[in-house]
Amino acid sequence: MSLPNIALVATGGTIAGQAASAGEAVKYQPGALDVGVLLAAVPGVDALANLQAEQIFAIDSAHITVAHWLQLAKRVEALLADDTVDGVLVLHGTDTMEETAFFLQSVLSSDKPVVLTGAMRPATALSADGPMNMLHAVSVAANPASRGKGVLVVFGDAILSARGLQKRDAVPAAFDADRYGRLGMVAGADVFYYQQPARARGGLMPTGDVLPAVNLLYAYADMPASLVLAAAEGAKGLVLAGLGNGNLRPDWLAAVSELIARGVKVVRASRVPNGTVVHNRTYEDDALGLLSGDNHTPPQARVLLMLGIAAGLDNKGLQGLFDQR
Repeated sequence: MSLPNIALVATGGTIAGQAASAGEAVKYQPGALDVGVLLAAVPGVDALANLQAEQIFAIDSAHITVAHWLQLAKRVEALLADDTVDGVLVLHGTDTMEETAFFLQSVLSSDKPVVLTGAMRPATALSADGPMNMLHAVSVAANPASRGKGVLVVFGDAILSARGLQKRDAVPAAFDADRYGRLGMVAGADVFYYQQPARARGGLMPTGDVLPAVNLLYAYADMPASLVLAAAEGAKGLVLAGLGNGNLRPDWLAAVSELIARGVKVVRASRVPNGTVVHNRTYEDDALGLLSGDNHTPPQARVLLMLGIAAGLDNKGLQGLFDQR
């Protein structure tokens, strides 16, 4: 039986990091090592799939921009369109992996597996976690059961949906997802799924080379309302991560109303890790011109709002994105 063909796209990050000594796991240069060096550190991976590797970026993921997202998405889309490619694996830094993964989830429509992984320790460190994460990610990308599940993140033995993904710790098992996003687990070549994603995905690939500016503000006790106005300066949209169920103090709500009157799209999200911001429940969102973010994390709500505005959607269409994805 022939092995599946998996295209591997490297972007840098800690998984390709290099430190001065094997005992150093904090001070290092992300993206310093070529993807070929990383593959050489994963014995047995060639028994799982035929790997076609390329280096598209070599950067710290803290430096990821919209331009990087667009370039990566278009390259992955082209690979998925190739009949000889059975799936794509992206190596990525962890700082912004939750946003990149959800961006790809929102724009890519293929049923072929797209998997992201990375590492919390540089490749040169003792007990580096990158090689095992890569082995597991290849196993998931090569497994037929991974088709049709959207973009996946494989990290610390877990298979996580891109939707709801969060970096929650600074140790090797750094990632988790909300209660609906933990899809399964992987052990070597064995892949186990226990949940199936239910929300829509794909179809939002931008036609241009830029996206509208959307900013993000996390609310906090005694936050001045002037900060709400400042956060939207020069932006087409604002995600406001409110308190509790996306709650907004009256003066914050007045500032939001001023922004909406100027044409700024405002999403009411929550700074709480889990839970749903329900539309037209706590507030008359439609009457106020507000959008509500369902249970999207604030960073991922920002990605979705950018793509929705770029697609020219009105408030009804934008709210449909948050309700259906």
